[in-house]
Amino acid sequence: MTTSTLALVGIAGGAGTTRTAVEMAATLGRAGRSVAVLDAAFGTQGLATHVSGRITDDMTAVAVGESAFETALYDTDYDVPGRVTFCPAHAPFERLARAKTPDAARAVETAVADAAARFDHVLIDVPPVAANQSVAALTAADRRALVTPATRRGVDLLPRQRGRLRDLDAPADAVVATRTDAADAVPVEDADHGLPEGDPVGPAALDPDSPLAPAVADATEALLRTDLDLTFPDDGLFDRLS
Repeated sequence: MTTSTLALVGIAGGAGTTRTAVEMAATLGRAGRSVAVLDAAFGTQGLATHVSGRITDDMTAVAVGESAFETALYDTDYDVPGRVTFCPAHAPFERLARAKTPDAARAVETAVADAAARFDHVLIDVPPVAANQSVAALTAADRRALVTPATRRGVDLLPRQRGRLRDLDAPADAVVATRTDAADAVPVEDADHGLPEGDPVGPAALDPDSPLAPAVADATEALLRTDLDLTFPDDGLFDRLS
């Protein structure tokens, strides 16, 4: 059965969670799917950097009831057959504080359900679990994947976040390791999927020749339990099957 909503949960700041969500969204758009990425990382607001133009309404405004969900959606200009939309967090500190209350967390759950009714897939960018909105986001999702960098720090912190999700009765379904081809990368033995760094400019997954593209496609298919029917150059296909 295809998964509608997936929470990507970073094990620490800088794990590459936002980048992974953007790459997966681009991959789904390339496959002709409609996908929304919701930003529950209110503190870092990383998804906002991937939105072109001025951001008015945002995810925090939705959480505090100041904006409707549909007005906080920003379509990307990716040249793909599907629709790729972002709902970023982009707010002053005062609203960030209000967006972390229990009532706001319930609004985040409602937004996830609303997105699931509008799009084929919903990806949620979730920071290390420590606040109401991140708990709401991960518990509202159909499945959850922990995102960890292939570093010693990532390996050390992974068990803590895995245990925290279990404590919330929302266990991780998989682990995604990022930057696996970095010069200082270390093996992440618990990883179900590994993603190389890729080109830092734009979603590398839009380029079938990028080594990141087939890796992201494999992870996306497995995590969302779907077949995207995407093609890659011969060397990419060999890598996927090896």
